[in-house]
Amino acid sequence: MTDNLPLTYISILLGILVVVAIFLFRQVLKTRKIESRFSNLQKKLTTEKGTAQEYYELGSIYLDKKLFVQAVQLLQKALKADNDLSLENKALIYNAMGFAYFSQEQYDIAIRNYKEAIKLYPEYTIALNNLGNVYEKKQLTAQALEVYKQTLVFDDKNIIAQKRVESLAKRFSPTN
Repeated sequence: MTDNLPLTYISILLGILVVVAIFLFRQVLKTRKIESRFSNLQKKLTTEKGTAQEYYELGSIYLDKKLFVQAVQLLQKALKADNDLSLENKALIYNAMGFAYFSQEQYDIAIRNYKEAIKLYPEYTIALNNLGNVYEKKQLTAQALEVYKQTLVFDDKNIIAQKRVESLAKRFSPTN
C-alpha cells in the first residue's frame, strides 16, 4: 500500500504538468498567430491602402494591446476605406471606437460612437450594453436603466442587461 503512494503522487503530478503544458502550448500558438497577423497587417498598411476589414482587424489588435489612440486612427480609416460597408459592419467599427474612447475615459465621445452604432444597427445588444455602462460611469442612472431595458427588448436572455436592470431598479424603488 505504501509502495503505491509515491507512484500515485507522481502520476497525479505528471497529469497536472501535462495539462499545464498543453494549455501553455495553445497560448503560445495563439499569441504567435496574432503577432504574425499584426506584423503582416502593419507592413501591408504602411506600404499600401488596405480594406476596411484589414484596418478594423489591425485596430482590434491595437485595442487588445491597449493602444487606444492608434486603434481609433485605424478604425477611422476603416470607415473611410470602403463606402459600401454594410450597416452592421459600420456599427461594429463605431462600437470599437466607442470602446477605445471609453477606455481613455473620454465618455462623451464614447457615447456618441455607441449611439452611432445603435443608429446603424438598433438590435446591436453589445453596443447597447456598452452605452449603458458609459451612462453608469457618468452617473446617468436613469439613462443607463433605459438602455439596459432596451437591450432586453432585443435579447431577453442578456445576462448583463438583466443584472444591471435589477441593480439599477433597486436604486429607483421606493424605500419602506
